[in-house]
Amino acid sequence: MTPASHTPTRILTGITTTGTPHLGNYVGAIRPAIHASRQADTQSFYFLADYHALIKCDEPARIQRSTLEIAACWLAAGLDAEQVTFYRQSDIPEIPELCWLLTCVTGKGMLNRAHAYKAAQDQNEAAGRELDDGVTAGLFMYPVLMAADILMFSARKVPVGRDQIQHIEMARDIAASFNHLYGEHLTAPEAVVDEHVALLPGLDGRKMSKSYNNTIPLFAPQEELRKAIMGIVTDSRAPGQAKSTEDSAISALSRAFATPAETRAFAKAFASGIAWGDAKQQLFERINAEIAPMRARYQHLMAHPEEVEAALQAGAAKARAQATPFMHTLRRAVGLASLDMTVSTLPDKPAPAATALPQFKQYREADGLFYFKLTGAGGRVLLQSRSFIAPRKAGQAVRRLQTEGAAALSSLHASLEPVEDEAALLQALAALQAAAK
Repeated sequence: MTPASHTPTRILTGITTTGTPHLGNYVGAIRPAIHASRQADTQSFYFLADYHALIKCDEPARIQRSTLEIAACWLAAGLDAEQVTFYRQSDIPEIPELCWLLTCVTGKGMLNRAHAYKAAQDQNEAAGRELDDGVTAGLFMYPVLMAADILMFSARKVPVGRDQIQHIEMARDIAASFNHLYGEHLTAPEAVVDEHVALLPGLDGRKMSKSYNNTIPLFAPQEELRKAIMGIVTDSRAPGQAKSTEDSAISALSRAFATPAETRAFAKAFASGIAWGDAKQQLFERINAEIAPMRARYQHLMAHPEEVEAALQAGAAKARAQATPFMHTLRRAVGLASLDMTVSTLPDKPAPAATALPQFKQYREADGLFYFKLTGAGGRVLLQSRSFIAPRKAGQAVRRLQTEGAAALSSLHASLEPVEDEAALLQALAALQAAAK
């Protein structure tokens, strides 16, 4: 018998084009993503999110420079542009077009709850400013553009940090709303969170982050890399004194690059009282051994940006080979068809599906707190809770709403976000209450 064909899982990763990559970016995101792209059962899409960068940065030269640095970094680190689809977001005009179609089916109330927008408002409130002071429409619409990035290429899985899970949930809700109105065209994505992602310490022992100004540039020249590593903060234990690997930035950095045997040998040296200077020299040599070949490739690409541009243009052609016909399908679905088409050839508005009960969904957010929402037809959010410290409390509120219906709203008022469509909510709660009897 001929074995059944297996459809590869489509995975999409966006890379924001601001800043210069550092060792933490390499260990936590670049290296594992490149390894994942080599799996035979995956179809990988990697894009430079330069439209998203405009939300954070208004310096054109910085955005262009960062785009080159980051693209060169990924290529130098081993990303095979021929085996994956590697493109620049702004080279795919279908993405902002899809963003507008999605904007027209996205509720403002859902966007009001986006973490980045709420954080900006909280900062303004704490500073005594107007809540929306300095908030651009770009920041507010960020989740819709992110949904367009994902839904354009029917990505099944999207690797994200915990702080981005909400955006994937929003993309799912937006896709459901569009499909409810225009037919089953968009694929609901799934967030993939690596709970074991490596978080490297920086020069001061805190998490390596640009915001702490404690990073080690990924492709710094060899002597600059050595100087940075020699400047890592250590304690006052002298040579000959045993040193712990548990709270050592040097040891943590070493583990991210060393083999298991090398890690054991380094731990033994710590226990034997290795001098900090010697430990740092060993760390430099181990990191440089992995980085040096990539650094040479990176320096070549930075000196020949036309090679990077050629790779991105080839990736854009691959991406548009899928995006252009898909966008034609979506345009027809919403009624933006050519006028020389007869009405009979246009797709009919999908027939209403069999009536399904509204659904409650409980979930945990990146802040560690618990929430629930009630969704109706097409994934439309009818009711959104505020945070609960304990999941049991959220569950109790859901059960009350299911069994008591609208009567429970007044007593739960403090735990609920403002309602946009009260009539639709009351109808949904009545349906649930009737089903519970």
